[in-house]
Amino acid sequence: MAEAKIIDGKAFAAGLRARVAEGVAALKASHGVTPGLAVVLVGEDPASQVYVRSKERALVELGMNSFDHHKPADLAEADLLALIDQLNADPAVHGILVQLPLPKHIDTAKVLARIVPEKDADGFHVVNAGLLAVGSPGAIVPCTPLGSLLLIRDVLGNDLKGKRALVLGRSNIVGKPMAQLLLQQDCTVTVAHSRTQDLPGECRRADILVAAVGRPEMVRGDWIKPGAVVIDVGINRVPGAEAGKTRLVGDVAYEEAVKVAGAITPVPGGVGPMTIACLMLNTLAAACRAAGAPVPAEALA
Repeated sequence: MAEAKIIDGKAFAAGLRARVAEGVAALKASHGVTPGLAVVLVGEDPASQVYVRSKERALVELGMNSFDHHKPADLAEADLLALIDQLNADPAVHGILVQLPLPKHIDTAKVLARIVPEKDADGFHVVNAGLLAVGSPGAIVPCTPLGSLLLIRDVLGNDLKGKRALVLGRSNIVGKPMAQLLLQQDCTVTVAHSRTQDLPGECRRADILVAAVGRPEMVRGDWIKPGAVVIDVGINRVPGAEAGKTRLVGDVAYEEAVKVAGAITPVPGGVGPMTIACLMLNTLAAACRAAGAPVPAEALA
């Protein structure tokens, strides 16, 4: 059997960003509105700083407004909530993103709930989760599941009816919304997790396997149905070949899986670039809704 097609998330994300840039220019021309995203970073977490810089750079590249709020790690919870209130009330801000994790003295759930649902660029608010669950076109969809679905469609086409899909992981950020999206595509969906009996057997039945469990190379090659589409959401840092060095791996044992799957995302270079591109897409969609303009079809999943 031939090796799997490598799903180039970086290339697809570049195309999506180009389409978002066109949408931004069109919204400016038709309604005089420039989409704006407020990015809130509390503390000095190095990984968070890298993510935030890449998001802010992408906003500028696509012609959007970037409102940057970098705060010290000892910021009081009340002050962060007051900042969220201020951003909620600002008509120039169409999306709000609070970079996680937050310092331990701040209640993350309380902060995320404070963002008004229509500006919840990450799609984490309980109202958006509910809208997604009932299939409402008004839902803002979490970025990683949305990006994963776009990659699946790019491989299999828009008609996923009757496909068996397995989502490995049940987080509110990836697993649950991913399952909802696949259900809306008329897939037969199984959500598996650490307590699932005969996990390898469940995986082998799936035409589409989305791994989002956070365990390095947990999914082995012999867990995969020949020809399946494998979307590896995991980003795990493990020891490298040289002492003191590390490397990134996914939740799927890539070298084994690539010999069995029909198509597979690499780590890095697969789902990761799609997450930021979909954040840009969500911000544009929120600005379109606020202006009464048509929402990009890709944002509606």
